[in-house]
Amino acid sequence: MSTSTNFPTSDIQFASLKRRLICLVYEAILLFGIFFATDLVFDIATQRFQATSVHHWRQFALFVVIGIYFTYFWRRNGQTLPMQTWCIKVVSAPPTPTATLQTPTLLQAWIRYCCAWMWFVPALSVNYFFEIKQWPSVIILLIGMLCWALLSRLDKNGQFVHDKLAGTQLILVPAKTQLK
Repeated sequence: MSTSTNFPTSDIQFASLKRRLICLVYEAILLFGIFFATDLVFDIATQRFQATSVHHWRQFALFVVIGIYFTYFWRRNGQTLPMQTWCIKVVSAPPTPTATLQTPTLLQAWIRYCCAWMWFVPALSVNYFFEIKQWPSVIILLIGMLCWALLSRLDKNGQFVHDKLAGTQLILVPAKTQLK
């Protein structure tokens, strides 16, 4: 299922932080539908039996379904719909400057997905540990996300930490190569 991109790695342009964050907002809107559909199927399957007793199973199901969504599209052509709209593509980091760009392997896609949760986990942990609720918890979550995004400034190509850990890169795709 791995595909290569036809332009040389020397011509790579990396996606800007602004473009990636706008794409992230678009992705969140689409994920709402996936979240809703998964939750509906889960409720039908469990018949809302003892909602508190299946809470962790619901979270696990959502984690897996969203992971399947991302890994499927990253493996298929390196792009989800928002990434196509914003001309961003996830590729395996090339081992040499002259290597062809490849879509991420299944392992890279899953590592990227799991590590991307670090956008939220530290702030959610602070909220949980200090029992912070309502608007202050949202503010802490936004601060945590901002800190994670700003860490990309430490990388020479502006890549996120989860991309470095997974061995992937977010690149700009010329618009004319989008329609394949």
